[in-house]
Amino acid sequence: MCQDVVIFHIDVNSAYLSWSALKKLESGAKVDLRDIPSIIGGDMEARHGVVLAKSIPAKAFHVTTGEPIVHAFRKCPHLVMEAPDHALYHRRSKELMGFLSNICPDIEQVSVDECYMDYTPVAGRYGNPVAAATHMKDSILEKFGYTVNIGISDRKVLAKMASDFKKPNLVHTLFHNEIREKMWGLPVSSLYMCGRSSVETLRKLEILTIGDLAQANRDILASHLKSHGITLWEYANGIDASHVVTAPVDAKGIGNSITLKEDACTKEEAYRTLLSLAESVAGRLRESGLLAGMVSTEIKYSNFRSVSHQATLATPTCTTNAVYEMACRLFDELWNGAPIRLLGIRTSKLASREEPMQLSLFDLNVAQKIQPPSEKQQKLDCALDSIRKKYGAGSIVRGSLLSPKKENGE
Repeated sequence: MCQDVVIFHIDVNSAYLSWSALKKLESGAKVDLRDIPSIIGGDMEARHGVVLAKSIPAKAFHVTTGEPIVHAFRKCPHLVMEAPDHALYHRRSKELMGFLSNICPDIEQVSVDECYMDYTPVAGRYGNPVAAATHMKDSILEKFGYTVNIGISDRKVLAKMASDFKKPNLVHTLFHNEIREKMWGLPVSSLYMCGRSSVETLRKLEILTIGDLAQANRDILASHLKSHGITLWEYANGIDASHVVTAPVDAKGIGNSITLKEDACTKEEAYRTLLSLAESVAGRLRESGLLAGMVSTEIKYSNFRSVSHQATLATPTCTTNAVYEMACRLFDELWNGAPIRLLGIRTSKLASREEPMQLSLFDLNVAQKIQPPSEKQQKLDCALDSIRKKYGAGSIVRGSLLSPKKENGE
């Protein structure tokens, strides 16, 4: 049975303010900016510029993001303001994205404080998406000290909408079959990409809610808002064919790693994880039209000590079996028997599959002893790639990756 696409949209709650508040607390501040009417933005002395972020108590005074600071102080004279620290925000953002990438590498970062995650490839590993997202947001709070909202859907635009529902520190779903109940009753101003001028134009057309927009005449919308009107109509109806676009391939290497839900204590457990990682890495090599000449295996133990080892392949490859076998060989050389928290595979010395390979005399001697991947194996890999691309990463799973049965047969 094929697996439906599941997309997360992860959004830090008042990122600039949360990150600045944490820095001040670490420096000995007695008051948390998040607990008082406060904002980030502008020039503290001249009081010019706009509000970049606001606290929940500031929101109670109707302070809004993007409004002039002078207006915010008129609404709340005792407002506390902090200047932005973009170097800090960059570090915090990189820290968060690194954490999320260890859960699933298929991430599209769209701003310093938000990203999309294609949860589909790891759904079989982590299970129910709501439970997984809840655990994820709780882990972020425990590890980093700030909250996020996570929206879950089968469409990117709906995942974005879901994450904007009630805040903070919450998980919401908005699947396509839920839009009539959860989204159509909202004002059109709540719709993603529907700005003030569009809202005013729609108001003149007596289109006040997202449901009104969803049921409006497309031709009329196009005549008033051009192509943007059609886009808004599609979003109101949950139509969005875009995919999560991961970061461009690093020309120096393609890899993947995962922090395990429970420490691996046996070689068999580690091998199952390495096989899953090898499938992901080799699949990305094939998708990019690349061959790998080197494989590296990384182990992080439960005490957070990391070790890695790499080896050159006799014949550059993009097959799952070749990457997996080398990763296991390197694992055997590295592992000291201690519990494992993280495993990773990385390939490097990449070359296009179309480029002729120049081998030294030594390479030729070694390559003659290595059986290249059979045509049957290559066709099998391509067939599996095609099935996963069409039906989702979890649509077909190797038997060896399924959870082993308990001894009592349950």
